[in-house]
Amino acid sequence: MLTHCSGKYQGIAGDVAMRPQHQKRLGGTRAALFVYATTGLENMAFISTAVSLVTYFYGYMNFSLTKSATTLTNYLGTAFLLSLFGGFISDTYLSRFKAGILFASFEVVGYALLAVQAHFEQLRPTPCNPTQVNQCQQATSNQEAILFTGLYLVAFGTGGVKAALPSLGADQFDERNPKEAESLASFFNWLLFSITTGAIFGVTFVVWICSNPGWDWGLGVCSIAVLVAALFLLMGRSMFRDYVPKESPILRILQVFMVAIKNRNIPLPENAEELHEIHDREAGVTTDILQRTDQFRFLDKAAIITSSLDASELRSSGSWKLCTVTQVEELKIIIRMLPIILSTIFMNTCLAQLQTFTIQQSTTMDRNLLGFQVPGSSIPVIPLVFMSLLIPVYDRFFVPFVRKFTGIHSGIRHLQRIGVGLVLSAISMAVAGIVETRRKSVAIDNNLVDSPGPLPISVFWLGYQYAIFGLADMFTLVGLLEFFYEESSPGMKSLGTSISWCSLAFGYYSSSIVVEVVNKVSNGWLASNNLNRDKLNNFYWLLAGLSIVNLGIYLMCASWYKYKEVNMKQIDTGSNAAKANEVNIQVPNA
Repeated sequence: MLTHCSGKYQGIAGDVAMRPQHQKRLGGTRAALFVYATTGLENMAFISTAVSLVTYFYGYMNFSLTKSATTLTNYLGTAFLLSLFGGFISDTYLSRFKAGILFASFEVVGYALLAVQAHFEQLRPTPCNPTQVNQCQQATSNQEAILFTGLYLVAFGTGGVKAALPSLGADQFDERNPKEAESLASFFNWLLFSITTGAIFGVTFVVWICSNPGWDWGLGVCSIAVLVAALFLLMGRSMFRDYVPKESPILRILQVFMVAIKNRNIPLPENAEELHEIHDREAGVTTDILQRTDQFRFLDKAAIITSSLDASELRSSGSWKLCTVTQVEELKIIIRMLPIILSTIFMNTCLAQLQTFTIQQSTTMDRNLLGFQVPGSSIPVIPLVFMSLLIPVYDRFFVPFVRKFTGIHSGIRHLQRIGVGLVLSAISMAVAGIVETRRKSVAIDNNLVDSPGPLPISVFWLGYQYAIFGLADMFTLVGLLEFFYEESSPGMKSLGTSISWCSLAFGYYSSSIVVEVVNKVSNGWLASNNLNRDKLNNFYWLLAGLSIVNLGIYLMCASWYKYKEVNMKQIDTGSNAAKANEVNIQVPNA
């Protein structure tokens, strides 16, 4: 087990916002195991519903195909967007551990409410007759109210859990320690492995329960799984390095904006050394001083020392009258991150199609496997199994091999890893267009365009697009989580990882918009409520082309990004004077 020295963390680079409560033997791989277990169980519940709720909306709530897809994508988008709120709570009011427990409780209640609705028929509309789809009884406002209350309790809970857990797990490794820095890089790979493992059980075991014993049983299992996940997290409490919030990261950001505006008419000093910075002189304190960058020079005015400031304000690390260079650079980092996150949104728009239209495709195809009817919602198990085999190979063989040449503890830079994922995403959409063209031709050739029965084409044709996109997700998701965690200041780690989940949120939201716009512009490519008559293949081709354009935009944003530089100071106080050993580091993994 990795160990960490005890002590307080009161540095200027955001450390002032957090104080870790840890001693020897806390943290390390053993503590991270509880985060892996919690993440796996919670994700088992979340993914199983993410891939199958579209069939619940369509078959049980009598929503149309388009409404089913948009309802699901809006729900998933909200879940990931709420991670911002969870990250803010984790970094400001609650520790990451307490936030994880609190939000998991909301998620348990949400799944339980959905299970109750699925169990009692009077809480749902009368099921449709397959031959009279256009005459289905619509869900009442009360029935929809129960559905959306349960859904968005789950969204609120899972958003907070996804914000708190990655940062809590990563906090168990000290990025300043070279050995622990390598373990930190591995942590995110194994976090994805736990997510993948949980998802495999979700799309097979839980989806099978939803399709056979019933949705009430499946949603009940989800509620129990999240409850057990919270218990796992509680079991690891005594081992965690749990960072307790002390100052709001949002407040520090607002201070920079306000002071910069106040000082807008004051010229910047020619010598950047004249800008305000604090060098803590407490014994044994390690501080991270961020180096000033030339981008967004207007914000540097927040660190101008004026004659009206008193001595106490000059000793302050941040106030409404004067900010430090480090505090200004924290805001600059967030601004530089925004183009990166925006240029990854479209990839998740493509992902939304695999969880909506591709699942609907599977219901029209032959799902027989050795006499067993494979649930259409279980098809995503193909890329998940593929990923579960590749992640250990990537972490144990590829990363150590490449590390010898690059000197980067994660093998390749995070932005390079994200770029590889975007390339694979474009390829996946092109393959999806080919497969859908093949599926439609089978329906036409066999005169089954209007038939509700399965087409004589195996559902495993969909495995190609899923497998390629699974690889894309392996590169991009981990790259984003690591990138935002390591680039964020210590007081904004949860908020930073939450930003990476926002890419998924806006991807799902934009999916709903893209579907509506394409329907209007194309005269109803996706509007006939019959995939055999729709032109889903054209839609996939369009997404492939737009993915290539998005890749070009991302490459420009990545080349513009300037990595943060940290001036790490270990200050030792002697009997007469303090001595500081200083080293300037450009973070190699950003």
